Amino acid sequence: QAQLVESGGGLVQPGGSLRLSCAVSGFTFNNYAIRWHRQAPGKERELVAAISSIGGRTNYADSVKGRFIISRDNAKNTVYLQMNSLKPEDTAVYYCNAIWNESYWGQGTQVTVSS
Repeated sequence: QAQLVESGGGLVQPGGSLRLSCAVSGFTFNNYAIRWHRQAPGKERELVAAISSIGGRTNYADSVKGRFIISRDNAKNTVYLQMNSLKPEDTAVYYCNAIWNESYWGQGTQVTVSS
């Protein structure tokens, strides 16, 4: 069955960096666009970054543009989110979402930005 497993979250100080990974199995990874979403306590889930199935196109929320980079390694069935210059408002649970003719979600990984 389809599985998306996020990892790489944790506690980091403001200005620091983290790299999230999303390992995929159970479906044809290369066919799917991948999105990273996040949800902070008391807020709606928001789209953070997206990458096309082949990886040629990326999109970012204005709030993370210039700080976050989404990439994918189709040979490893893995998507990454490099997060730099982190701010306290980046604190959230980050979710990986694969979308094509189906939509699959991971369980999320917590990112906390605090001094």
